[in-house]
Amino acid sequence: MDPLSDLIALLRPHTALSKAITGRGTWGVRYAAQDVPGFALVIEGGCWLTLAGQAPVRLAAGDFVLLPSTPAFEMASSPGAACVPGVPAGLPVRHGDPAGDPDFRMLGGSFEIDRVNAPLLLALLPAMIHVRAGERDTGRLSRIAALILDECDADRPGGDMILGRLLEVLLVEALREQPVAGGGAVAGLLAGMRDPALARALGAIHAEVRASWTVAGLARVAGMSRSAFAARFGTAMGCAPIEYLARWRMALARHALSLGGKTLDRIAEEIGYESASAFSTAFRRRMGCSPGAFARSPAAAVP
Repeated sequence: MDPLSDLIALLRPHTALSKAITGRGTWGVRYAAQDVPGFALVIEGGCWLTLAGQAPVRLAAGDFVLLPSTPAFEMASSPGAACVPGVPAGLPVRHGDPAGDPDFRMLGGSFEIDRVNAPLLLALLPAMIHVRAGERDTGRLSRIAALILDECDADRPGGDMILGRLLEVLLVEALREQPVAGGGAVAGLLAGMRDPALARALGAIHAEVRASWTVAGLARVAGMSRSAFAARFGTAMGCAPIEYLARWRMALARHALSLGGKTLDRIAEEIGYESASAFSTAFRRRMGCSPGAFARSPAAAVP
């Protein structure tokens, strides 16, 4: 699989809640931080989204927003509108004037992800992904959202499973867009995959994670000099090439340990360590405990 597919598979996203959000007139709502990825797609009208410590951002019809970890935020019909506290729930929400047809409609919700590798998501993705309908075609996201809204409004057998799969597709589609936030690339996996040379190197790492990669070897895959590759990789990804490789290997190791059923020798061989001893030493250095202790800990429990 490609790096993006690998990331989604490792995070094992599944639905926590989703709902239709509507509003009319003047309104505002404030939510506390949530330790889960959040998303929203504006169906009709528009609103203003203000993340904690950030300037308000206008969301127009067709815009999609993904927050890998949802901070405290406010959402309002206009900047400066009074906000009331909101409580996350899976039921449809109406803001503002309760009478009359809404002038604002949005699909909103959140995901649960594999908590073992949740830090991986935060390290490899920007804090906010905003796909603007005015800058790119969001038709595919809108069609997926229409199916999600249909499942939210219906009570059909198997609805939870279908809704979960649709939200996974929505997440992949949003990340596939690889937008550039704030007019410049944000260090992380999306920035790396936007660069064709770095994308080749990242693809090679994910295709052969057990290989004895060196910076020089990855530079050859990228078609660059060693020094130029190392500098460009560090700028785009926020870490050195071998550090990224080590982090990815540890993510795969945590995943394997949380599932169980594999010996340390097998895990070590699959992710590129010469022996179980070498793997255990590297794991303890990075995780602060032995692989066995991690596998027995609550942190390794599969959701």
